[in-house]
Amino acid sequence: MKISSTFDAGSIEVLSLESFDTITLALRPDNAADFAQWFYFRLQGAAYQPCTMRFVNAAEAAYPQGWVDYQACASYDRQNWFRVPTRYEDGQLVIEHTPLANSIYYAYFEPYSFEQHLRLIGDAQGSGLVQLSDLGSTVEGRDLNLLTIGHEVSSDLKVWVIARQHPGETMAEWFMEGLLGRLLDTQDPLARALFDKATFYLVPNMNPDGSVRGNLRTNAVGANLNREWLTPSENHSPEVWCVRQKMLETGVDLFLDIHGDESLPYVFVAGTEGVPSYSPRLAALEARFKQHFLLASPDFQDKHGYDKDTFGEANPTLATSWVGNTFDCLAFTLEMPFKDNANLPDDDYGWNGQRSLRLGEAILQPIYAVLNHLRAQPEDEA
Repeated sequence: MKISSTFDAGSIEVLSLESFDTITLALRPDNAADFAQWFYFRLQGAAYQPCTMRFVNAAEAAYPQGWVDYQACASYDRQNWFRVPTRYEDGQLVIEHTPLANSIYYAYFEPYSFEQHLRLIGDAQGSGLVQLSDLGSTVEGRDLNLLTIGHEVSSDLKVWVIARQHPGETMAEWFMEGLLGRLLDTQDPLARALFDKATFYLVPNMNPDGSVRGNLRTNAVGANLNREWLTPSENHSPEVWCVRQKMLETGVDLFLDIHGDESLPYVFVAGTEGVPSYSPRLAALEARFKQHFLLASPDFQDKHGYDKDTFGEANPTLATSWVGNTFDCLAFTLEMPFKDNANLPDDDYGWNGQRSLRLGEAILQPIYAVLNHLRAQPEDEA
């Protein structure tokens, strides 16, 4: 029996492999920070053996509540992922599963590899509709790519979508794959209508270093990118610095920051109620966006989510706060669950890559619904 994790996004600490029913593991923290929750490893030599895997430091994870009602992901081929029996007891996460083959992978959520990321960018460029540009390099020298789709004329509305500031939130890049796939479908009338009025700026992966390293929340030097937007550094958070510079160049009319939430079993959005520039205009835009998102995807809901910030008390270092306030624009953080979606549960797969992808496709409907209202003046709305 063997457990390994020396591969793209792999992460685990093996404490004991004495027997199949007493496999003892520990969550490995981010390489330069204390955040621990992501795991991804390969178990070999345990075919048809009832295995019990205990993560002994689960109570010390970044979000212990994330283990309640959580089921781990597993795959034999790293393409087809399913959920396996998992429970949280006495501060330990326990996976009980009998593999049906000698090699099986277990992960916190369905991974999205760096190779998939590069293929996503390559396929998008091959469509002929995408302008691929290099914004700069990450701390470790990986490329930070921007996909621009649209006519890029001055009259266009500027729609920015970024994902995976927190690298362990892989559902965010699955979402981007769905969004891209529909945008680049030349037979989709909604996509064609959007390009008549908007240019899209997409960053599918804000944190390639953390993604490859198997980090949950930080880049290679321990920066939580979603706390760097007020004063990013070219050395500490070049990923944010590069994207922010491009935003200041293009402007922003609509911004979406795509994430995953460890604890809440729902799809929801968080707006900019707490920023100084928040206004009735933005409140109306938020309401319109959410109304049409509810119609576009039953996976979305607006009853459960984060508490709204009091006006003027938003954290200015968050991407949504900084962008929304700086550009006086509609801005949302979109969250998907690591667990199942409690409103539409699926015992076999839970929330997964394909459901995230479908949500990315559905997001075009609320974007289209607000497009004509993003910069409309009160007399235009009358």
